[in-house]
Formats: sequence, structure tokens, C-alpha cells
Amino acid sequence: MASETTLEFTDSNFEELVLNAEHPVLVDFWAEWCGPCRRVGPLVDELSQEYEGKAVIGKVDVDSNPQVSMKYQIRSIPALLIFKNGEVVDQIIGAVPKSVLKKQLEAQL
Repeated sequence: MASETTLEFTDSNFEELVLNAEHPVLVDFWAEWCGPCRRVGPLVDELSQEYEGKAVIGKVDVDSNPQVSMKYQIRSIPALLIFKNGEVVDQIIGAVPKSVLKKQLEAQL
């Protein structure tokens, strides 16, 4: 589940909220049944608060949003993609420490 500041990206709002965003966007592709996703989720929620106003941070439930997941060829989750100007500029596959996520995100600010 997303916190108040963590956005919920969907097939219908992805273009507007991610591809047309003014700031870099971190997208966490996850699923409820995925153990490693449940470890990464709270870190993503923390980052969404820390980077409010500097980056857009949200999650895509791959089970509920197959179009976006297929478009970006998400085969393993958690998969975290960083978008800038509508393009994927970085990706992280698997559960990683918060410090790794911060470093990748900082590189795009």
C-alpha cells in the first residue's frame, strides 16, 4: 500500500504522472504476493516523503496494471525504474538498501 505521499501509478494515469512529470520519477513495480517487494515498499514510502517537491515517487501494482508492466518489460519484481523527461534513465532489480535507491535517485536530480 502506498502512503499519502507515495503515488499509485496505473495504466490510465502513468503517462500523465510519470512520462509528463517535471521532476525525475522513481517507479516501484511490485505485487502484494512478492516478499522482497514488501521489504522495498516502506523504503519507497520514506523516499517519497524525503524527496517531496524534488522527485515524484510512486508504485505500480503489476497485477492490476498489466499494460504499463508489459510496456517496460517488467519480468522480475521488485523492479524500480527511474524516469527523466519521459525516458527510463536507470533501473534497479530486486530488493536493495535504501542507500542504493537514494544514490540512484540523487544522480538524476
